Amino acid sequence: MNQTPNVSSPPAVPAPSSSSGLWVTPLLGATLLTMCVLGVTGNVYTLVITKTAALRRTGSMYVYILNLALADLLYLSTIPFVVCTYFAQDWLFGEAGCRVLLSLDLLTMHASVFVLGAMSLERYRAVAQPFRARHSSARGRKLVALAIWGVALLLTLPMMVMIRLREGKPNAAGLTKRMCFPTWTPEAFKAYLTVLFCTSVLFPGLVMVGLYAGLARRYWMAQASLGGSTRQARRRGLKQKVITMIFCIILAYWACFLPFWIWQLARLFSPESLRSLSPAAHTYVNYFVTCLTYGNSCINPLLYTLLTRSYKDYLAQKGQNSGSSRGEPGGSGGGTAMQDM
Repeated sequence: MNQTPNVSSPPAVPAPSSSSGLWVTPLLGATLLTMCVLGVTGNVYTLVITKTAALRRTGSMYVYILNLALADLLYLSTIPFVVCTYFAQDWLFGEAGCRVLLSLDLLTMHASVFVLGAMSLERYRAVAQPFRARHSSARGRKLVALAIWGVALLLTLPMMVMIRLREGKPNAAGLTKRMCFPTWTPEAFKAYLTVLFCTSVLFPGLVMVGLYAGLARRYWMAQASLGGSTRQARRRGLKQKVITMIFCIILAYWACFLPFWIWQLARLFSPESLRSLSPAAHTYVNYFVTCLTYGNSCINPLLYTLLTRSYKDYLAQKGQNSGSSRGEPGGSGGGTAMQDM
């Protein structure tokens, strides 16, 4: 989402000064293109490894990881356009490009955080309501994912509708720069970005913190009350590993997007507090938070891969336990359901 709050300037962030731009812009371009190659490769690999029989049967992690990887791929697809804009110091992709490219990051950002919320909610339900969770269908998860993309699109529509391509004043050389510019008032723009901050970071963050706090409490209560064999202990350990990996994905999202939002909101609501920073410092901070948001899409494939492996191990252990419990005295489906996660 590196471009949206900065749409009033063609390169999506303030242009570097002549002294710093000689090396900063090529460095940024090389960094972003490297991220694009690594991120696309990693997310395509994620899509390949999630197409396993075990994950497709369960539907839970498969559907959510698939949608997260697709959101990352869509976000990474904007990098070539951003790099081109940095070097050209002009907007070359027309008004349609303004509407699509400057909204795509908003769309993927919301889709990602809402999918993470759905994953967290499902993991919580698997502990709090194990019988109901076991009967949830893959079709239901796909409908949830479709609804998530629909809500994300609705939140993005105001940007798509209100953005326009404008031409600036000619510079000393007689060249006119084009820029994507929001047509609403500054107050309305501030209100819209505040809503986006709440829907992409604040509210989902509070919900997920609450879910994981409840999950941790229930988990440790279960650990204290259940004894069990080494096999049961291993299974509980694998469950915890799955939850830990999901939480790491959420933390990575916050770590990469929260500095960006803090910087953008500070520029909107407290510009006087940033006046002590030089234009070059503003440029460097903008470049840093830009790379940080794209870095999230590069880190995620590694976390998705680890999560997939943990979940496959859990499913394998769960299958072994289910098979052995049928032949053990006192083995019952209810005991298995109470531990299902």
